[in-house]
Amino acid sequence: MQSSEQIRKPRLELVWINKDKRPKLEPRILHDDPDRSYPRHASGYENRLIFGDNLLALKALEQEFGGKVKCCFIDPPYNTGSAFEQYDDGLEHSLWLGLMRDRLELIRNLLTLDGSLWIAIDDNEAHYLKVMCDEIFGRRNFVANVVWQKRTLPDARLRLGGAHDHVLVYAKDLARLAFNRIRRSDSQRKAFKNPDADPRGPWASSDYSAQGFRPNQMYEIVTPGGAAYRPAVGTCWKNTEEVFRELVAENRIWFGKDQLGVPRRKTFLSEHEDVTSWSWWENEEVGHNQEAKKESIALFGADNAFATPKPERLVKRILEIATCTGDLVLDSFAGSGTTGAVAHKMGRRWIMVELGAHCHSHILPRLRKVIDGTDDGGVTRSTGWKGGGSFQYCRLAPSLFEYDAHGRHVLSPLFDDEMLIEAVCKALGFTRMPRDTTYWRHGFSTERDFIYVTRRELSACDLRQLSEEVGPGNTLRVMCSAFNWPATGRLDNLDVRKITRELVQHFDMGCDNYSFALASGNGVQADEI
Repeated sequence: MQSSEQIRKPRLELVWINKDKRPKLEPRILHDDPDRSYPRHASGYENRLIFGDNLLALKALEQEFGGKVKCCFIDPPYNTGSAFEQYDDGLEHSLWLGLMRDRLELIRNLLTLDGSLWIAIDDNEAHYLKVMCDEIFGRRNFVANVVWQKRTLPDARLRLGGAHDHVLVYAKDLARLAFNRIRRSDSQRKAFKNPDADPRGPWASSDYSAQGFRPNQMYEIVTPGGAAYRPAVGTCWKNTEEVFRELVAENRIWFGKDQLGVPRRKTFLSEHEDVTSWSWWENEEVGHNQEAKKESIALFGADNAFATPKPERLVKRILEIATCTGDLVLDSFAGSGTTGAVAHKMGRRWIMVELGAHCHSHILPRLRKVIDGTDDGGVTRSTGWKGGGSFQYCRLAPSLFEYDAHGRHVLSPLFDDEMLIEAVCKALGFTRMPRDTTYWRHGFSTERDFIYVTRRELSACDLRQLSEEVGPGNTLRVMCSAFNWPATGRLDNLDVRKITRELVQHFDMGCDNYSFALASGNGVQADEI
């Protein structure tokens, strides 16, 4: 008899060591810190900066922000060198792929149906990452591999110096994706001239012929100067003769200053200020590594500059294409905080996650400058940013459980009753209810299904009383330390379970770090993911 593995339908996929091993993530709650939020003790915050392991943070965000993130841009460690001397190459890359897979699956859950993911990466892992993303998002949802010219000159130390990084772009659902057009760059605008003093302003001309043969587009054109032209072999004119005459009447055909030239179609800058972006991004338009380094030095000083920042213009281009004012942007590998800073200046809402010490040494002071209006670098002038806004600083709460002296799971003493209720509701997928509701209504999953969380050991009398108060037509999940089931039999409207037994079997309790040190972009050792 064939096993399920043998009869499984074959599919195209990337395979790596321990691919089938997946962490059972404990959904953590978040603690806000009013003293680190900015402005301090504000009445409401528009954005979030989360300090903690980014895999646990993404899981913590899933319930509240699932399906709400319009754009996620991440700049993960590039795995440029031998990150693990004790491992062979295959296992090293497998570890990197496993870590990325777990995070990308959560990011996909957070995206809106018309949302998109943008991943900066280099050649060390780009092609493996592409295949893995095809598996997670579906190959049909691949949008483009943007090639960003990150350098201005070749690296003389290398045999063939790398000039670019990749930015892989995926849609949550390509059928729903609608990217914005972008403003023409200064270099593109320079191509528009006005040699005939057309009152509609500068224009550029394009070839009026097209490939192929269409009988009604094979007519002869006689220019105002008397020159006659027919389409070259293998081509035809772009429009029918009737449309051509309309274009001539509207002065949209250019025959050259002498009126004898081959006809060309005029395109006016005033009518085409915005254009569709393409996948080749020159550093003149979106910045380069040296520009990013200068921005970092201006923000933090030469001795404290971030090792591998991205230029603000690169992030601005991504957000121009993928988002509109007020949309929510996520970066779970925040680094020095470029994504949040640019999103803030562009009027987008943002969430960033960072575990490294630079969360406090770089991101916090950078965002305060943005809010105060004292950051005049990067894209500040091009966005017209003057200051304002706010962000909430949060930390991941510790695990709900710890080990006692006998190696058994016990509830952490760090959790008070309110934190316990919030943590259990989140772990089991219940929505927390306001504090002023009925004492046993701590959360709900439907209009008739509720949850009650308590540290108490509940007696049979307690449970019978609860059952009576819940009443017919409602159901109540009871999570407690221990209980004695009523001797009178089953209580149909109660589902009673022990907190420890229920949660420990479903989640990896007590694990605070799902990361490891990797070689980051440009060969610089990164902080933990």
